[in-house]
Amino acid sequence: MTTLFGRVAGAALIAATVSFAAPVTVFAQESDNRVAVTSDWNVFTEEEPKECWGVTVPKETVNTRDGQPVSVRRGDILLFVTFRPGRPGEVSFTGGYPFANGSTVQMEVDGNAYDLFTDGEWAWPATPEADAQLLAAMKAGSTAVLSARSDRGTQTKDTFSLRGFTAAMTEAETRCQ
Repeated sequence: MTTLFGRVAGAALIAATVSFAAPVTVFAQESDNRVAVTSDWNVFTEEEPKECWGVTVPKETVNTRDGQPVSVRRGDILLFVTFRPGRPGEVSFTGGYPFANGSTVQMEVDGNAYDLFTDGEWAWPATPEADAQLLAAMKAGSTAVLSARSDRGTQTKDTFSLRGFTAAMTEAETRCQ
């Protein structure tokens, strides 16, 4: 089973290397380990340890408190799928803030809902089987919407494009065999 450390390590590598305040195109230009761009998804690799991942930023973000839109400061908002040799893809999400303690993130892919467990600023499917179901839905889908609650009570809704997702996952998985 995947450890929290393993999932965070790949994501932390990107966050430590690149500033995500800018669009993915700038992100891709600043990183030296990007190997492909497929529509709205970028593919990266790392050799030590061997990891390959696809990542994207939201197309739309809505923040509300008590049902009213609010302006809030959030860190990097990223949706990842990470591959390691001999292992299936693992979905992860960072909302750019600490999630409410004990909360879940709901991920909706074209009308089908999936729950992600949270730990700090990160969220993942609970099991490898849940990862597999979610990856299949994402490959068949066009949009992923992630809804969550911050530890300050802000509701967030981030909409991600899945355009180019299947090609990006094929690229990442092939590079990590």
